Amino acid sequence: MRISSLILCMLLSVAVFAQPQTQSLYTKAQLEVKKKEILDAIKETENQLDAIKKDKNATMGQLRALQNKLAQRQSLIGNINEELHDIDHTIKSSSTEVQTLKQKLEQLKIRYAQSIRYAYSSRSTYGMMAFLFSSADFNDAMRRMRYLKKFRDFRKQQVDQIKITQNQLQHKIGTLNAEKAEKDELLNAQMQQTQVLKQETEQTNQVIQDLKGKENQLLKEIEKNRATANRINNYIKLQIEKEMAEATKRAEEEAKRKAAELAKANPGAAPPKANPTAPVTNPSSPHVAPRVKPARADVPMLLTPTDVALASNFEGNKGKLYWPVDKGYITDHFGSHPHPVETKVMVENSGIDIQTDANAPVRAVFDGVVTNKFSTIGSQAIVMIKHGNYFTVYNGLSTVNVEKGQEVKARQVIGQVANNDENVPTINFQIWKWNGKNGNVKLNPEQWIGRAH
Repeated sequence: MRISSLILCMLLSVAVFAQPQTQSLYTKAQLEVKKKEILDAIKETENQLDAIKKDKNATMGQLRALQNKLAQRQSLIGNINEELHDIDHTIKSSSTEVQTLKQKLEQLKIRYAQSIRYAYSSRSTYGMMAFLFSSADFNDAMRRMRYLKKFRDFRKQQVDQIKITQNQLQHKIGTLNAEKAEKDELLNAQMQQTQVLKQETEQTNQVIQDLKGKENQLLKEIEKNRATANRINNYIKLQIEKEMAEATKRAEEEAKRKAAELAKANPGAAPPKANPTAPVTNPSSPHVAPRVKPARADVPMLLTPTDVALASNFEGNKGKLYWPVDKGYITDHFGSHPHPVETKVMVENSGIDIQTDANAPVRAVFDGVVTNKFSTIGSQAIVMIKHGNYFTVYNGLSTVNVEKGQEVKARQVIGQVANNDENVPTINFQIWKWNGKNGNVKLNPEQWIGRAH
C-alpha cells in the first residue's frame, strides 16, 4: 500500500499543476492601434501647421492647429498611461505565474526525491522477487508486475514533468524581463511626450498672448463672421423650407394620382389610406442599411416613399457617416462656446470647421440629391445635399463639380476646399433636419460622422 499511496499523491500533484494559463492581449492590441492613430493625426497636424506658418498673418489658424496638436498630445499621453496600466497588470500576472511555476517545480522535485528514496530502500532483487512471489495466484502476480512497471514509468514521467516545468519557468522569466523592458520604454516615452507637451503649451500660450494684443481687430472679425453666419443660416433655412414645400407638393400630387388611378380601376371602392412610411427599395450605397425600417413618428408626413427611405437610411447611419474631406481635424466645434482668445466672447457655430490640405477634394457624406449651390461673400461657394428630410451643407468650396438636382453617392467629390479669410484651407460642415411644422433643427455633425475619414 505504501507504493500505491505514493503514486496516487504524485499523480494528484501533477494534475493540479498541469493546468494551462493564458492571457488575452486584446486590450494591448487596441491601445497599439489607438496610439498609431494619434501619432498619425499629430503628424498630419504638424504638416498643416508648417504650411500655416509660411503665412505670418494666419495667426488664428496657427492657434487652432496648436490647440488641436495639444489635445492630440494629451490623448497620446493618456494612451501611454493606459498602456502602462496594462503592462503593470501583465507584469503582476507574469510574476504570479513565475512564483507558481517555482512552487510547482519545488514540489515536483520533492515528490521525485521521495520516489527515489523509496526505490533505493527497496532496491534489492530479493525485495522485488518477494513482492512478486507473495502473490496469491498467477493473475495477482501479473497485476503486481504491471504495478511495478507503472511505478517505473511514472518516475520517468516525473523527470519529464520537471524538465517541462523548468523550460516553462525560464520562458516565463524571459517574458517577464521583456515586459519590464517594455515598461521602461513606455516610461521614457511618457517623459518625452510630457516634455514636448510642455513646450507646445508654452508655444500656444505665446500665440494667445500675441493675439490678445490685437483685441480690437479680433472683435471686428468675430462680429463680421457672426453677421456672415447669420445671413448664411437664414438663407439655408429659406432653401430648406422651399425644398420641403416642393417635396410635400410632389408627394400630395403623387398620392392624388395614385388615388385617381385606383378609383378608375375600381369604381365605387373606398380609397385606401395613404402610407407614406411604407418600406421601399433602398438606394445603393456602401453606407446604406440593407433593410429600410418604417420611419419614426418625427419623420414628416406626405413625403414620397423614396424620401422616407433615404431619411431612414441616413438616420440609421448616425455615427458612421463619412467625413466631408479625406483628412483633416476639427478646429471649431458645434454650438455656442467661448472664443479661443477672447474667452469672454461667445461664438456660435452651426456646424463644425475642419482644417485640411490646400485644394483638398470635398465629398458627399451620404447618398442624396443636390438641392442648391450658391456663392457667399468672395469666391467661396456652398453646396446643399438633401437626404430625405435631412440636409448636409458644405460651406467653403473654391470649385463645385455638381449641379442642382443631381443625384450623388457617398464619397463622391462635389468640389474643392477654399482658403478662409486667414488663408487656411477650411470647410464648414453642417447637418440640418426638417421637422415639418416644428421647423428646422441644426444637428451636431460630430455625433454623425465616423471616427475614420
